[in-house]
Amino acid sequence: MSVPSSKKITLILGAELDKLVTLPWTWLTLIGTFIINLLLAAAFTSVGLQGAAGTQSILNIGLASMGYLQAGFLILGILAACSEYTGGQIRTTLTTIPWRGFQLSMKLLALAVITIPAAFIIAASGVLYTFIRMRDTAVGFEINTMIEALAGATGYLTLTALLSAAMGALLRRTTPALVILLGYYFVVSPLTKDFLPGLKKYFPDTVGNYMYMPPSPDEINVLTPLQGTGILMLWTLIFIIVAIVFYRRRDA
Repeated sequence: MSVPSSKKITLILGAELDKLVTLPWTWLTLIGTFIINLLLAAAFTSVGLQGAAGTQSILNIGLASMGYLQAGFLILGILAACSEYTGGQIRTTLTTIPWRGFQLSMKLLALAVITIPAAFIIAASGVLYTFIRMRDTAVGFEINTMIEALAGATGYLTLTALLSAAMGALLRRTTPALVILLGYYFVVSPLTKDFLPGLKKYFPDTVGNYMYMPPSPDEINVLTPLQGTGILMLWTLIFIIVAIVFYRRRDA
Protein backbone atom coordinates (compact mmCIF):
# COMPACT_ATOMS: atom_id res chain seq x y z
CA MET A 1 0.00 0.00 0.00
CA SER A 2 1.39 3.39 -0.98
CA VAL A 3 2.30 5.93 1.64
CA PRO A 4 -0.18 8.81 1.94
CA SER A 5 0.90 12.13 0.47
CA SER A 6 1.51 15.17 2.67
CA LYS A 7 -1.95 16.46 1.75
CA LYS A 8 -3.58 13.22 2.86
CA ILE A 9 -1.62 13.29 6.11
CA THR A 10 -2.85 16.83 6.72
CA LEU A 11 -6.43 15.76 6.04
CA ILE A 12 -6.08 12.79 8.41
CA LEU A 13 -4.68 15.06 11.12
CA GLY A 14 -7.56 17.50 10.60
CA ALA A 15 -10.10 14.69 10.83
CA GLU A 16 -8.59 13.32 14.04
CA LEU A 17 -8.37 16.79 15.56
CA ASP A 18 -12.01 17.45 14.64
CA LYS A 19 -13.08 14.19 16.32
CA LEU A 20 -11.27 15.05 19.53
CA VAL A 21 -12.55 18.63 19.60
CA THR A 22 -16.16 17.51 19.10
CA LEU A 23 -15.92 14.70 21.67
CA PRO A 24 -17.82 15.94 24.77
CA TRP A 25 -15.64 13.91 27.11
CA THR A 26 -12.57 15.85 25.95
CA TRP A 27 -13.89 19.13 27.30
CA LEU A 28 -15.57 17.60 30.34
CA THR A 29 -12.28 15.96 31.33
CA LEU A 30 -10.24 19.14 30.81
CA ILE A 31 -12.73 21.41 32.58
CA GLY A 32 -13.07 18.97 35.46
CA THR A 33 -9.28 18.69 35.73
CA PHE A 34 -8.94 22.50 35.73
CA ILE A 35 -11.50 22.92 38.52
CA ILE A 36 -10.06 20.13 40.65
CA ASN A 37 -6.57 21.56 40.21
CA LEU A 38 -7.70 24.96 41.48
CA LEU A 39 -9.35 23.33 44.48
CA LEU A 40 -6.19 21.38 45.24
CA ALA A 41 -4.06 24.51 44.76
CA ALA A 42 -6.29 26.35 47.22
CA ALA A 43 -5.93 23.52 49.74
CA PHE A 44 -2.14 23.29 49.42
CA THR A 45 -1.83 27.07 49.55
CA SER A 46 -3.90 27.25 52.73
CA VAL A 47 -1.62 24.68 54.33
CA GLY A 48 1.40 26.63 53.12
CA LEU A 49 0.10 29.86 54.62
CA GLN A 50 0.00 28.14 58.00
CA GLY A 51 3.70 27.29 57.74
CA ALA A 52 6.67 29.42 58.59
CA ALA A 53 6.67 32.67 56.63
CA GLY A 54 9.50 33.06 54.18
CA THR A 55 10.34 29.35 53.96
CA GLN A 56 7.59 28.23 51.60
CA SER A 57 8.32 27.84 47.89
CA ILE A 58 5.58 29.18 45.61
CA LEU A 59 6.56 26.81 42.80
CA ASN A 60 6.64 23.74 45.04
CA ILE A 61 3.22 24.53 46.48
CA GLY A 62 1.74 25.62 43.15
CA LEU A 63 2.82 22.35 41.52
CA ALA A 64 2.06 20.12 44.50
CA SER A 65 -1.19 19.03 42.85
CA MET A 66 0.63 17.48 39.87
CA GLY A 67 0.50 14.04 41.46
CA TYR A 68 -3.30 14.22 41.30
CA LEU A 69 -3.51 16.36 38.17
CA GLN A 70 -1.95 13.61 36.07
CA ALA A 71 -5.09 11.50 36.53
CA GLY A 72 -7.07 13.88 34.33
CA PHE A 73 -4.56 13.51 31.50
CA LEU A 74 -4.42 9.75 31.90
CA ILE A 75 -8.18 9.69 31.47
CA LEU A 76 -7.99 12.11 28.53
CA GLY A 77 -5.51 9.94 26.66
CA ILE A 78 -7.46 6.74 27.25
CA LEU A 79 -10.75 8.30 26.14
CA ALA A 80 -9.11 9.70 23.01
CA ALA A 81 -7.89 6.23 22.02
CA CYS A 82 -10.88 4.14 23.12
CA SER A 83 -13.89 6.34 22.34
CA GLU A 84 -14.28 5.05 18.78
CA TYR A 85 -14.39 1.43 19.92
CA THR A 86 -17.37 2.03 22.22
CA GLY A 87 -19.91 2.54 19.44
CA GLY A 88 -18.06 0.74 16.67
CA GLN A 89 -17.09 3.96 14.86
CA ILE A 90 -13.58 2.56 14.47
CA ARG A 91 -14.77 0.44 11.52
CA THR A 92 -15.93 3.55 9.68
CA THR A 93 -12.66 5.29 10.47
CA LEU A 94 -10.54 2.41 9.14
CA THR A 95 -12.72 2.12 6.03
CA THR A 96 -12.25 5.82 5.31
CA ILE A 97 -8.57 5.90 6.35
CA PRO A 98 -6.97 2.53 5.54
CA TRP A 99 -3.45 3.68 6.50
CA ARG A 100 -3.62 2.44 10.07
CA GLY A 101 -0.17 3.48 11.20
CA PHE A 102 -0.64 7.03 9.94
CA GLN A 103 -4.17 7.20 11.32
CA LEU A 104 -3.08 6.30 14.86
CA SER A 105 -0.02 8.56 14.60
CA MET A 106 -2.21 11.49 13.56
CA LYS A 107 -4.63 10.73 16.39
CA LEU A 108 -1.78 10.96 18.87
CA LEU A 109 -0.47 14.14 17.24
CA ALA A 110 -3.96 15.66 17.43
CA LEU A 111 -4.09 14.70 21.11
CA ALA A 112 -0.77 16.49 21.66
CA VAL A 113 -2.07 19.61 19.89
CA ILE A 114 -4.97 19.78 22.37
CA THR A 115 -3.03 18.66 25.42
CA ILE A 116 -0.05 21.04 25.27
CA PRO A 117 -1.98 24.32 25.72
CA ALA A 118 -4.45 22.70 28.11
CA ALA A 119 -1.67 21.29 30.28
CA PHE A 120 0.14 24.64 30.38
CA ILE A 121 -2.99 26.58 31.33
CA ILE A 122 -3.99 24.11 34.05
CA ALA A 123 -0.50 23.85 35.55
CA ALA A 124 0.01 27.64 35.37
CA SER A 125 -3.34 28.31 37.03
CA GLY A 126 -2.20 26.50 40.19
CA VAL A 127 1.08 28.43 40.31
CA LEU A 128 -0.71 31.73 39.65
CA TYR A 129 -3.23 31.11 42.41
CA THR A 130 -0.45 30.26 44.86
CA PHE A 131 1.54 33.33 43.83
CA ILE A 132 -1.44 35.63 44.37
CA ARG A 133 -2.10 34.21 47.83
CA MET A 134 1.51 33.86 49.02
CA ARG A 135 3.52 36.55 47.22
CA ASP A 136 4.10 38.46 50.46
CA THR A 137 5.00 35.52 52.69
CA ALA A 138 6.72 32.88 50.56
CA VAL A 139 10.16 32.56 49.02
CA GLY A 140 10.35 34.31 45.67
CA PHE A 141 11.57 32.76 42.45
CA GLU A 142 13.13 33.87 39.20
CA ILE A 143 11.01 34.06 36.06
CA ASN A 144 13.36 31.63 34.27
CA THR A 145 12.86 29.07 37.01
CA MET A 146 9.10 29.39 36.72
CA ILE A 147 9.17 29.04 32.92
CA GLU A 148 11.34 25.92 33.16
CA ALA A 149 9.07 24.39 35.81
CA LEU A 150 5.89 25.09 33.81
CA ALA A 151 7.49 23.80 30.61
CA GLY A 152 8.48 20.62 32.44
CA ALA A 153 4.99 20.22 33.92
CA THR A 154 3.41 20.77 30.49
CA GLY A 155 5.74 18.24 28.91
CA TYR A 156 5.09 15.67 31.62
CA LEU A 157 1.30 15.95 31.36
CA THR A 158 1.45 15.80 27.55
CA LEU A 159 3.68 12.73 27.50
CA THR A 160 1.48 11.11 30.16
CA ALA A 161 -1.58 11.65 27.95
CA LEU A 162 0.21 10.18 24.92
CA LEU A 163 1.44 7.17 26.90
CA SER A 164 -2.05 6.48 28.21
CA ALA A 165 -3.49 6.87 24.69
CA ALA A 166 -1.02 4.26 23.44
CA MET A 167 -2.11 1.94 26.25
CA GLY A 168 -5.74 2.59 25.33
CA ALA A 169 -5.01 1.74 21.69
CA LEU A 170 -3.40 -1.52 22.84
CA LEU A 171 -6.29 -2.60 25.07
CA ARG A 172 -9.09 -0.96 23.01
CA ARG A 173 -11.30 -0.81 26.10
CA THR A 174 -11.67 2.15 28.43
CA THR A 175 -12.20 0.37 31.76
CA PRO A 176 -9.25 -2.05 31.62
CA ALA A 177 -6.93 0.75 30.51
CA LEU A 178 -8.12 2.99 33.35
CA VAL A 179 -7.75 0.23 35.93
CA ILE A 180 -4.21 -0.63 34.82
CA LEU A 181 -2.86 2.92 34.53
CA LEU A 182 -4.62 4.49 37.50
CA GLY A 183 -3.79 1.40 39.53
CA TYR A 184 -0.12 1.72 38.64
CA TYR A 185 0.20 5.48 39.15
CA PHE A 186 -1.83 5.72 42.37
CA VAL A 187 -1.53 2.31 44.04
CA VAL A 188 1.35 0.18 42.81
CA SER A 189 3.92 2.95 42.36
CA PRO A 190 3.45 4.57 45.82
CA LEU A 191 3.56 1.15 47.49
CA THR A 192 6.79 0.18 45.75
CA LYS A 193 8.64 3.50 46.09
CA ASP A 194 11.03 1.99 48.66
CA PHE A 195 11.77 -1.11 46.58
CA LEU A 196 14.61 -1.08 44.05
CA PRO A 197 15.15 2.69 44.33
CA GLY A 198 17.95 2.51 41.78
CA LEU A 199 15.50 1.27 39.13
CA LYS A 200 12.38 3.02 40.42
CA LYS A 201 13.72 6.44 39.49
CA TYR A 202 13.62 5.42 35.81
CA PHE A 203 9.91 4.51 35.84
CA PRO A 204 7.54 6.84 33.92
CA ASP A 205 5.87 8.46 36.92
CA THR A 206 9.15 8.96 38.79
CA VAL A 207 11.15 10.48 35.94
CA GLY A 208 8.27 12.85 35.35
CA ASN A 209 8.84 14.46 38.74
CA TYR A 210 12.34 15.49 37.70
CA MET A 211 10.91 17.37 34.72
CA TYR A 212 9.27 20.08 36.81
CA MET A 213 10.11 19.67 40.51
CA PRO A 214 13.61 20.55 41.75
CA PRO A 215 15.08 17.77 43.94
CA SER A 216 15.44 18.21 47.67
CA PRO A 217 18.97 19.02 48.93
CA ASP A 218 19.38 15.61 50.57
CA GLU A 219 18.62 13.63 47.39
CA ILE A 220 21.52 11.89 45.69
CA ASN A 221 21.91 10.43 42.21
CA VAL A 222 19.00 12.51 40.95
CA LEU A 223 18.16 13.06 37.29
CA THR A 224 18.26 16.42 35.59
CA PRO A 225 15.06 17.78 33.96
CA LEU A 226 16.56 17.02 30.54
CA GLN A 227 17.37 13.43 31.53
CA GLY A 228 13.89 12.96 32.98
CA THR A 229 12.35 14.30 29.78
CA GLY A 230 14.44 12.02 27.61
CA ILE A 231 13.60 8.89 29.62
CA LEU A 232 9.86 9.64 29.68
CA MET A 233 9.93 10.34 25.93
CA LEU A 234 11.59 6.95 25.45
CA TRP A 235 8.90 5.23 27.54
CA THR A 236 6.18 6.99 25.54
CA LEU A 237 7.80 6.15 22.20
CA ILE A 238 8.07 2.46 23.15
CA PHE A 239 4.38 2.29 24.04
CA ILE A 240 3.41 4.13 20.84
CA ILE A 241 5.48 1.82 18.62
CA VAL A 242 4.01 -1.29 20.25
CA ALA A 243 0.49 0.17 19.92
CA ILE A 244 1.02 0.92 16.20
CA VAL A 245 2.40 -2.57 15.52
CA PHE A 246 -0.61 -4.26 17.15
CA TYR A 247 -3.01 -1.75 15.61
CA ARG A 248 -1.84 -2.60 12.09
CA ARG A 249 -1.94 -6.36 12.55
CA ARG A 250 -5.27 -7.08 14.19
CA ASP A 251 -8.91 -6.67 13.22
CA ALA A 252 -10.95 -3.65 14.28
